[in-house]
Amino acid sequence: MIEDPSEDLPEDLIATLDILASAAAGLRDPWWIFGGAAMALAGLEDLHLPDVDVMASPRDARSLIEALHGNLMEDPGQGLFRSQVFGQILTTPVPIDVMAEMDVRAGADWTRVDFQSRMPVDLEGATVFIPSVSEQIATARLFGRPKDLERALRLETLIR
Repeated sequence: MIEDPSEDLPEDLIATLDILASAAAGLRDPWWIFGGAAMALAGLEDLHLPDVDVMASPRDARSLIEALHGNLMEDPGQGLFRSQVFGQILTTPVPIDVMAEMDVRAGADWTRVDFQSRMPVDLEGATVFIPSVSEQIATARLFGRPKDLERALRLETLIR
């Protein structure tokens, strides 16, 4: 378990993660925070975090979006990412994007984004989950955008 990293996180992010942890307590399947927020929870500093990305099962993604009064959106499947379920929650201090069965495009092919590891992070009594740093590095490389590749390099410093 990663011990409470909240002293290094912005207050609005901590408040959002607390709300998320409470709403996610009733989910049935594993779920993860990923992307920039997960990187910050793993110890990466100086990140711009405009939102919190969450991956869940389709059933739990819908439940979480509903519980937090979010908007379920039709994903057109264009661009770099697509999800079977996608929703945005704008009722929290930092917006939350919820996805299920997300794919990333590599040329003409789609690759499923799956996490195998699930590390609990304790935040002042609330628990959230992130992929291991190694999985976060692999995911950032899979996404392949310049910001993701730069973050992968920075994450590597956490495991050396």
